Amino acid sequence: MLTIVTSHGDISIELLEEAAPISCKNFRQYVEDGFFTDTVFHRVIRNFMVQGGGMTADLKKKDTRAPIKNEAANGEKNLRGTLAMARTGQVDSATSQFFINLRDNAFLDHGGRDYGYAVFARVTDGMDVVDKIASVATGNQGGHQDVPVEPVTIVEIRGE
Repeated sequence: MLTIVTSHGDISIELLEEAAPISCKNFRQYVEDGFFTDTVFHRVIRNFMVQGGGMTADLKKKDTRAPIKNEAANGEKNLRGTLAMARTGQVDSATSQFFINLRDNAFLDHGGRDYGYAVFARVTDGMDVVDKIASVATGNQGGHQDVPVEPVTIVEIRGE
């Protein structure tokens, strides 16, 4: 179990180590390195997902480790309350950014519209906090869309 401590409250998550060992090892390493401290949820789309784990409050991208292999073919689905690795249009491009699904997003699953997005964890407590984050006012900032007007900070992510 890990706890994502945010400016809006705590979110407890369970890593799906068997289904997504590469993604979980990658995420755990970022946690151990303190990488997520003082990053933000920089993309919030109501009734879809909240994304964070790679930018500071001024929307500066943090330096990451090398991208990892996409494990979207692991059988896990992008259901409400699951966490998946964010990526670019390149299949194996995920680094530190992740998103929490606010609803069942089957079109993000493997074999949907493309290779898919690797689910690697699920919220076990604090979905009310995720919903609170999802309800913040958003706008455009620094060339980015759907950015919270007031930063939603990831204070830290800590392990069990």
